[in-house]
Amino acid sequence: MDLFAVATTKFTLELYRQLRESDNNIFYSPISMMRTLAMLLLGAKANTEQQIKKVLHFNETTKKTTEKSAESHDEENVHQQFQMLMTQLNKFNNAYDLKVPNSIYGAKDFPFLQTFLKDIRKYYQANVESLDFAHAAEESQKKINSWMARQTNGKIKDLFPSGSLNSSTILVLVNAVYFKGQWNHKFDEKHTREEKFWLNKNTSKPVQMMKQRNKFNFIFLENVQAKIVEIPYKGKELSMFVLLPVEIDGLKKFEEQLTADKLLQWTRAENMHMTELYLSLPQFKVEEKYDLRVPLEHMGMVDAFDPQKADFSGMSNSQGLVVSKVLHKSFVEVNEEGAEAATAMSVESRSLSVPKPNDFSCNHPFLFVMKQNKTNSILFFGRVSSP
Repeated sequence: MDLFAVATTKFTLELYRQLRESDNNIFYSPISMMRTLAMLLLGAKANTEQQIKKVLHFNETTKKTTEKSAESHDEENVHQQFQMLMTQLNKFNNAYDLKVPNSIYGAKDFPFLQTFLKDIRKYYQANVESLDFAHAAEESQKKINSWMARQTNGKIKDLFPSGSLNSSTILVLVNAVYFKGQWNHKFDEKHTREEKFWLNKNTSKPVQMMKQRNKFNFIFLENVQAKIVEIPYKGKELSMFVLLPVEIDGLKKFEEQLTADKLLQWTRAENMHMTELYLSLPQFKVEEKYDLRVPLEHMGMVDAFDPQKADFSGMSNSQGLVVSKVLHKSFVEVNEEGAEAATAMSVESRSLSVPKPNDFSCNHPFLFVMKQNKTNSILFFGRVSSP
């Protein structure tokens, strides 16, 4: 799974670079997006297939793991890794609630090949459905929205606003992740108080700041002037990692230095050390919606959206199949109990001269990563610019 974790982390950060230009909060589920694109990969051929592999970094993964294998075996290896990951994520766990459903909706004029349907159910347990976009676009939109709301316990509604689908819609991908978990050590509500959160050096806003003193996995990165804390959820299979620059306005510089190798290395258990911290974390709620077409095109996935170039002949015999929309909507709420979320190299330094070693106060913009520890898979990635 290590190379697979590298691929997912690279995808996470490349997409983040596409989204981070604004000063807004950011929140998305990389593993959910990748799973949907991997399902597309099952039906993609020629250059369309190669571009999707490149965006997902699967071309690197398969080269390293199956250099002597046939190309068909290489691709099967990718889908088998997703199958194993989904098995891990979907295991029943009474410590938290985690759902990772995906659906592909195609126009009725584009019937799916039986081989594609067989593989998509084998590897992804996916919902695949034909809808009458041509004659019942509004009804189709309501059906997709209803599916999403059910999968996310009502946290994500109206993924498609009225009129967003029409008779020209051919293929729509939707993905969701729903997570609800309790902290391994809950924050005591009576310690929560109003404090300032600094948006920049000159501007602040009042927030409800949660407090607790406990032992956490921690690392101080002197060379990049940042620190990381791991806040585990009940059962310790899932954790939130908070990446906090030392300076109030240090996030942009930290973002520019962040790479997949560094993120993986910094958050490994063996590179962090158990430290007693006085942790201050703001309550926050983030809800974001993304149309991923332009970001994916910038990342190199161009042909899938072009009617003249898209090749999904492994999905359907019909000509002209092209991706119309790739939408992702996500929601996260962090409070004293825990989090509720839905969505549709070497360590540079571990200096002991940590400034205020017992104080980890998230009172200015920070990044956070929610991941499954066994597989090192990033379930959610986000930025809190303004709680």
